[in-house]
Amino acid sequence: MTAPLFHLPYARLADTQPGTRVVLDGAEGRHAATVRRIGAGEQVLLADGTGAVATTTVAEAGRDELVLLVESVDRSPSPATTFVLVQALAKDGRDLQAVEAATELGVDRVLPWQAERSIVRWRGDRAAKAHAKWVSATVAAAKQSRRSTVPEVGDVVGLDGLVAVAGDAAATLVLHEEAEQPIGAVELPAAGEVLVVVGPEGGISPAELAALRAAGATDVRLGSTVLRSSTAGPAALAVLLARSRWSGTKDEAAVGGAP
Repeated sequence: MTAPLFHLPYARLADTQPGTRVVLDGAEGRHAATVRRIGAGEQVLLADGTGAVATTTVAEAGRDELVLLVESVDRSPSPATTFVLVQALAKDGRDLQAVEAATELGVDRVLPWQAERSIVRWRGDRAAKAHAKWVSATVAAAKQSRRSTVPEVGDVVGLDGLVAVAGDAAATLVLHEEAEQPIGAVELPAAGEVLVVVGPEGGISPAELAALRAAGATDVRLGSTVLRSSTAGPAALAVLLARSRWSGTKDEAAVGGAP
């Protein structure tokens, strides 16, 4: 069984040498020592969220912290092609469900989108709290899936902001039920960002679709059914990742084996 993975952000593990002692404290340390009851001699994986993972052995177990002895440090190579989930804000937590699943699958970045037909609105304090919830969800999902990286969660954008991002991307794929081209037939770029745009419950408006097309986006379909906002993005990412990172080699986003 793969050793449990904990995150120690800002630790710069890539610069850590074997034999170094590292203290896992705070919320992660309390969870490891008190909830998981990890003891001396057990193996623990420690990630800094940027791709570096240290294999460690517990030297000392306290009430709310572990003292870890670093055995080795590995760093996942940065992929040439990165995937970005542009998730429209959706009701009933479906947008957050999509973010969690996309993180487990290996998405590299998440961009919240205030779409025209989004019922949920991020304003003022609510925007800050909602953004923080998305960030927490990516951290938790990365830990659960043994990821060495935590995807960045960008600031919420409107249509103008999304069009600007799409203009700089290597490819932008807009999921739309009326699209003729299947997502499996799209030619992926060898490098750069690939945006996967998911609309809210009411779908992407004609004006939004036209603006994204003008920025170079391609609208694609997943199949003959219309998926919910919580399902569409992860389903699309699974198709794209299966054609790129999951083709016979270990996914760079996973530690201890491909998902």
